[in-house]
Amino acid sequence: MLIFLRYALFALAIIGSLATLKMSLHNPWWLLLSSIFIALTIVGIIDIRQTHSTLRRNYPIAAHIRFIFEELRPMLRQYIVEADDDEVPFSHDQRSLVYQRAKSELETRAFGTEKNVYNTRYEWINHSISPTKLHNNNFRIEIGGPDCKQPYSASIFNISAMSFGSLSPNAIRALNKGARLGQFYHDTGEGSISSYHREQGGDMVWELGSGYFGARNDDGTFSPERFAERATLEQVKMIELKLSQGAKPGHGGMLPGAKVNAEIASTRGVPEGQDCISPASHSAFSTPEELLHFIAQLRDLSGGKPTGFKLAIGHPWEWFAIAKAMLSTGITPDFIVVDGAEGGTGAAPLEFADHIGTPMREGLMLVHNTLVGLNLRDKIKIGAAGKIITAFDIARTLALGADWCNSARGFMFALGCIQSQSCHTDRCPTGIATQDEKRWKGLDVPDKAVRVQHFHARTVATLRELVEAAGLQHPNEFGPEHIIRRVSPTLVRSLGTLHPYLQAGDLLNPERQPEHIVFQRFWAGARPDTFAFTQ
Repeated sequence: MLIFLRYALFALAIIGSLATLKMSLHNPWWLLLSSIFIALTIVGIIDIRQTHSTLRRNYPIAAHIRFIFEELRPMLRQYIVEADDDEVPFSHDQRSLVYQRAKSELETRAFGTEKNVYNTRYEWINHSISPTKLHNNNFRIEIGGPDCKQPYSASIFNISAMSFGSLSPNAIRALNKGARLGQFYHDTGEGSISSYHREQGGDMVWELGSGYFGARNDDGTFSPERFAERATLEQVKMIELKLSQGAKPGHGGMLPGAKVNAEIASTRGVPEGQDCISPASHSAFSTPEELLHFIAQLRDLSGGKPTGFKLAIGHPWEWFAIAKAMLSTGITPDFIVVDGAEGGTGAAPLEFADHIGTPMREGLMLVHNTLVGLNLRDKIKIGAAGKIITAFDIARTLALGADWCNSARGFMFALGCIQSQSCHTDRCPTGIATQDEKRWKGLDVPDKAVRVQHFHARTVATLRELVEAAGLQHPNEFGPEHIIRRVSPTLVRSLGTLHPYLQAGDLLNPERQPEHIVFQRFWAGARPDTFAFTQ
């Protein structure tokens, strides 16, 4: 239907203009109709020539139908559509907030909250009678442990992993340029470093997945030489080894050969026109201790840049085994990024998207608690990703133990994503998640890069206001005591009472066995030399 509408209305307007113009000389009613067709033709010409809206450029005239319904939606939703806060997967309120911030439009709300504050699971931040006053929003996180030679100062809010191939060339260009303008980082995703990442000059985190794209031998195994060529680029600030992602952990992936064009093949180091496989597991290691040694190898090959891994928590004993391997090898990653089951991807089986993997909040708390219990938390920074859109999302995630946050779909909305959920079809109407040149060329890089910058800047500015309201000096001072959740119509609790927190060294002292049931059941059965659970 969208393909039909692409230029159909524009063509109809032109034909109508020509057909009615002659008749209008003899009948005033035809003159009126001719004027309408001429006006629509002018609108279509303006749509094609402008660069501000990709939708209007790709769908002249037709795109205005959507804009009209967007304007009418507040009225229509009372009778026809869902409430503004129904998250499927992102609510109208969430999307609108990103659009407003990206466009630097008014984002305040009149007449009070639309949320029922007495509903179960409603959350809020306790404020201070004595708010603080901070002078800037430049919240930076120093990443780099004792073995790191080139620490990196990261923003507290960054672009999460999205690969070239999944995203279009112009989407990659706009994201990376926005990151450069706003001084935050852009995670490459496992599709490797493309020319589009490099031409804009933004800071990059190179994500290396199980396919070792951009750093592989012809048989798909890891190539230290090819890895070092790219890892030592000045623009690459950190190295992130992907163990799993929240949207489809344990699954792997495949880019069909029909989509593996010459550019993607060159970027990933795979044959053109052949299926590009991301295996479900890595071939460079098979035990927790081997994983840590591989992390150390990547750090050395990169010249000592911060090196860590990303994972979605699955079997808790496997994470515990990695933690124990840190003790047995003496090797620690510089950072860990915790992804959640609520994360998104261009394509995933329904069962994986809906029912595989631990949600981010529970996974984050497990990782944070484990590192605290092993006295390793001060050596390892933690990032987190999973439906993070607002400043409150960031504050709550930091309160649960993260040092910084990443967002993928939030920055896609800043580019103009309308949540059409057609990422896997190669027919993305906004030119973001497609390799169709006719579609992605409509995405204007300079305009969208500024929107990416604005979304980041205004979200971090609002985070500063939340910090001030809570009477704090830095977002990392948020703790579980600051976030309150309603658990019943008459009972509220802080996150600290809902989720037990370990104290420093608890896991090193047999006399201080944690009461948390996951630690009680699985900690003893985890070993650093195997991912298997041992009774």
